[in-house]
Amino acid sequence: MTTQTSTTAPAALKAPTSVAELEELLTTPSSALVEDLAARSGDLVILGAGGKMGPSLTVLARRALDAAGRTGDAVHAVSRWSDATQADRLRDAGVNVVAADLLAPDADLASLPDGADVVYMVGAKFGTSSAPSLAWAANAALVHDVARRYADSTIAAFSTGNVYPLVPVESGGCSEEHPVGPVGEYAMSCLGRERVLQHAALSRGTKVVTIRLNYAVDLRYGVLFDVASPILADEPVDLTTGHVNVVWQGYANEVALRSLGLASSPATAINLTGPETASVRRLAELLGRGLDREVSFTGEPAPTALLNDATRCHELFGYPQVPLRTLVDWQAQWLAAGLPTSGKPTKFAVRDGAF
Repeated sequence: MTTQTSTTAPAALKAPTSVAELEELLTTPSSALVEDLAARSGDLVILGAGGKMGPSLTVLARRALDAAGRTGDAVHAVSRWSDATQADRLRDAGVNVVAADLLAPDADLASLPDGADVVYMVGAKFGTSSAPSLAWAANAALVHDVARRYADSTIAAFSTGNVYPLVPVESGGCSEEHPVGPVGEYAMSCLGRERVLQHAALSRGTKVVTIRLNYAVDLRYGVLFDVASPILADEPVDLTTGHVNVVWQGYANEVALRSLGLASSPATAINLTGPETASVRRLAELLGRGLDREVSFTGEPAPTALLNDATRCHELFGYPQVPLRTLVDWQAQWLAAGLPTSGKPTKFAVRDGAF
């Protein structure tokens, strides 16, 4: 695995002005990703590929494998595919699209494609406070069967920074060595996912890495969009959760694929986010300036927040190719131009774990 290699960004970091340009940025592999994947072999299975990050990660993987000379290795994208347009786009990119509801009572995991490498993206977050059993079924129970099905594969599984407790904003965030302290059913069930995978690694020798992600930004959604939304609605920005970590989604996708080289038995975990502890007030002020809108505030910043220290990630994979200030400018330009958004809030400001 290549180390300490920052992903190369497009020249002059040109802001995307259309969905097509955004998708091109998200799915263009770096030389470091290509080099890492060239050292691997076999098909890649992406479970839960139809979510917010899945489609761009899947196309990125296909393009990276092609660039690495692995045109004969398939990328299998597994999801329910409620959005047929997404499925068609992946087929057009050379991805094998597999329709399967992994939580269905009659789900047949044995029928899923084999893969030397597996990226696990299945999960449930929103609505789980009112349906906690769904959180545990989707986030913890299912992965037991998946780990058994792919016992001989290398598994990179998305987790969340929510497995950590809220920490003082001046602390720099939780490193991978910090004791976990999940708040709420969602976070606890995600820690359950990690524990089940750890057991699979210990009991079967499966190589596993869990990726504790804090807030990927795709200009159609993300924390920056959430901060900008009340500004656009002429409403005050709530500062109670006054600090946050974010990261460019293109970098998050690359790290997820490159982290396959970190997978081990016993399992390992890696934090994935940007290097900054970002002030929500400052983000709002910059977004307001970019949107040419007045900004007002409500609430006082709490002394704690959900924050991760991703130093290890940056040492291994370099810093995000799109820095935070550039992301803020891009977000303002995207919204000012009236470009598409997903309407899917992150709810990053939730402090009691109730999603």
